[in-house]
Amino acid sequence: MRVDQPFVRRSAPLSVQRGCEEDQPLVIIVDDDAPLREALSELILSAGFQPVSFASTRELLDADILDRPGCLILDVRMPGASGLHLQSHLAENGVVKPIIFLTGHGDIPMTVQAMKAGAVDFLTKPVRDQTLLDAVTAAIAMDCERRAEAAIANRNIERLETLTQREREVLHEVARGRLNKQIAFDLGISEVTVKLHRSNVMHKMEAGSIGELIRAWETLPAQMRQSGSR
Repeated sequence: MRVDQPFVRRSAPLSVQRGCEEDQPLVIIVDDDAPLREALSELILSAGFQPVSFASTRELLDADILDRPGCLILDVRMPGASGLHLQSHLAENGVVKPIIFLTGHGDIPMTVQAMKAGAVDFLTKPVRDQTLLDAVTAAIAMDCERRAEAAIANRNIERLETLTQREREVLHEVARGRLNKQIAFDLGISEVTVKLHRSNVMHKMEAGSIGELIRAWETLPAQMRQSGSR
């Protein structure tokens, strides 16, 4: 591990802090090289992040900490399951986690496989400290942004569930850009009733404008948007 400058502990970037306010981001290091794990942990601490390290993928999975915000730094070749195997395992189980691969034995096919599967970066040892920290910062920012988007979507799903079936139908038509008179014709109700339903939808979805309502609608899972139609 190359050390470019003395370790100076500093706070995590504000852009990352704002995205994960509820829980400090965790940088999970998985490598069977104990001295390297220690060096990486010190480097991560110097950047203001919280590191935790494991000697194998099995140790990590047994620890049950993957729901924490943050990212993974994985060695590719390790005894037992490799970093690539862990990446595949997480994907198969619906665990979305930014991954940085750090290896001394990388090759082009391996890099392509990792990147196609969603890895943030594939770095070869020895790696410059700043290069790795830049990758970690980008990975954590990605995870925090994804979590923020998921929180907004979940909040809008909860609001959607307060709508009546008719209000959902009106919302679906509004999202399609239909005018009140067109919605009234399609649903077989009066235009006044459409306006009443739309007002109720705006209130329940906590939207101050049609633009806000459409943006909230677009955060919903595709299946829920489709079920809003008759």
